[in-house]
Amino acid sequence: MDKIGFIGLGRMGRPMAGNMQRKGFSLMVYDIAEAPVQALVELGAVAAGSVAELAGECRTVITVLPSHVEVEDVLLGGGGIVSAAESGTLVMDMSTVDPASTDRMAAALADAGMRFVDAPIGRLASHADRGECLFMVGADDADFDQVRPMLDAMGTDIHHCGPPGSGIRTKLVNNYLAITSCQMNAEALALTQRFGLDVEKTLNVIHGTTATNGQLKVNYASKVLAGDTEPGFQIDLAHKDLSLVMSAANAGRVPMTIGAAARESLSMARARGWGGKDFSALLDALCESAGLDKVRLG
Repeated sequence: MDKIGFIGLGRMGRPMAGNMQRKGFSLMVYDIAEAPVQALVELGAVAAGSVAELAGECRTVITVLPSHVEVEDVLLGGGGIVSAAESGTLVMDMSTVDPASTDRMAAALADAGMRFVDAPIGRLASHADRGECLFMVGADDADFDQVRPMLDAMGTDIHHCGPPGSGIRTKLVNNYLAITSCQMNAEALALTQRFGLDVEKTLNVIHGTTATNGQLKVNYASKVLAGDTEPGFQIDLAHKDLSLVMSAANAGRVPMTIGAAARESLSMARARGWGGKDFSALLDALCESAGLDKVRLG
């Protein structure tokens, strides 16, 4: 089997690459951190000494990186994929980045005779651990068929959203709703606490009406309301993603008044030291600022 290159072994990339390796794919991996590379080598992957080495060996390359800065450097920078890979190489970027950056990278790869797929990741790090990610894929039909088995090895729900660029745009719409819902839930539960209401009884009412939402019913229940604020999705990352949403919306002249308010709430939480916590910990940050006890179930 031809080796598949995998660049970026952070909290999401490492378990995703591990699931691919365990399910029969042959990987060559690269990351600036040594520990996750060694963890993949122990599973049977081959370590690359550089992006250029990996690009020279692999006809398919996957990137899972923090921002468009790192992705563009890996793809377009000196010793990057465009300069080192063969014509026809397929690059699948799974990072959450500015859509304009995705468009630039797709065009640059096309000019170099290469192919591009954007497939940002839905769900949380715990889902990546279990191979239960959701992917929003922007690709032409033939490229989607090529990457589908790889995505199946890492996730359970794969959505072909349209041509390159449609995956990241779908991701931003999804994350806009998830993050702003998280902020509204924090405010509602803080108000519940101020009113002196029984949280469990209040939630039973909410979950029986159209006021309920997935963040409140699933993520809040398993994270902050259970006393677990260790990050599945950090407040820092939520702030980054919502900033991407706002930037793209501004470019498209779409007003996002709720998004602007939610982003500034995230900014305040970060300023008070909550940035590394799970984004459901917006509830704890809000209770702290209001002088309320933390809201917990059980």
